[in-house]
Amino acid sequence: MKLATIQNPAGQTFVAVVNAETESYWPVSELISGFEGDMNQLVSQWDKVKGDLVPQGEGYPLEAVAVKAPLVPKRNLFCVGKNYHEHAAEFSKSGFDHSAKDGEIAPEFPVVFTKAPETIIATHEPIPRHAKVTDQLDYEAEFAVVIGKGGRGISKADAYNHVFGYTIVNDMTARDLQKNHRQWFLGKSLDGFCPIGPWIATADDFDVENATLQCWVNGELRQSAVVNQLIFDIPTLIETISAGIELKAGDIIVTGTPVGVGIGFTPPKFLQSGDVVRIEVSGIGALENEVAE
Repeated sequence: MKLATIQNPAGQTFVAVVNAETESYWPVSELISGFEGDMNQLVSQWDKVKGDLVPQGEGYPLEAVAVKAPLVPKRNLFCVGKNYHEHAAEFSKSGFDHSAKDGEIAPEFPVVFTKAPETIIATHEPIPRHAKVTDQLDYEAEFAVVIGKGGRGISKADAYNHVFGYTIVNDMTARDLQKNHRQWFLGKSLDGFCPIGPWIATADDFDVENATLQCWVNGELRQSAVVNQLIFDIPTLIETISAGIELKAGDIIVTGTPVGVGIGFTPPKFLQSGDVVRIEVSGIGALENEVAE
C-alpha cells in the first residue's frame, strides 16, 4: 500500500491511499470513520486501523491535487554517510571528506548525522539555490526507512518489526560547508535540503532486499544501485541508533547514497539553477525536483 499527504485546491491537507498505476487516491478519512489526523498519527495508529484501509471504487484523480511531503517527523532525520563501498571510495578521493581517519575509506561503524525537519520539501517543489551560502550544491539519492513501532535497544533480528514503510530522499548537500565545518550538519541542513516522497510504501507490501535506487540529473543517469549493497544494512542501522536513543513512530532513517554524486566526477558536477534531479526506487515511484533560480 502507498500512502500520501495530499493538498486539494481549497488548501485542505489530508492523508490518502494512492494507486500510482491508475493515478488515483482515496482519503483515509473516507475509509476510517472519524480519522482526521496527519501521517504521523496514521503511523502511530497503524496496527489498529490498517485493516480498514480498503479502497472502494475508482477513487479521485491525483492530477487534480498536489502531492505534499508524505511525512514531516517531529524531530531531526537520522542520516547515514558513506554507506555504499563505491561512494565511500569516491568521497575519500574527492578531497571533501574531513571526517575520516587517516587511510580510512569505508567506515568501521555507521556514520550517523542528522538533518533538521525544516529541510523537508515535496516532490516537484523547488530546491533553494542558496547562492549566497554555497557554490557547491550536490545531490544524493537515498532510500529512507520510516519507523512504525518505536523502542530502545532494538535487536537486528527484530528490526524489521519496527519498520512502517519506505520512501525516497534527496540528501542535498552544500559540499563546501560540509568540508569547511567538518561536522556535516550545516552542509546538510540548509532550508529545503531534503526533498522527500512522493509517498510511503508500507513495509508489508515492499521487497526491500531487491529494491533498486537510481538518480538522473537533467536526464543523465548518475547513480544506480541495489539497496542490499549497503555496507550497514537496515537492521544494523536500527540496532545501532536505538541502542541508546529511543526510536519513535514517525522517525525517518536515511540509509546513504551510492556512487555517482557530483563530487565524484572530475571536475565535480555541482548543481546549478534549473537543473532537475529525478530519483526512482522500484516499488515506490519517483521524486523529482528542480533547483530554483
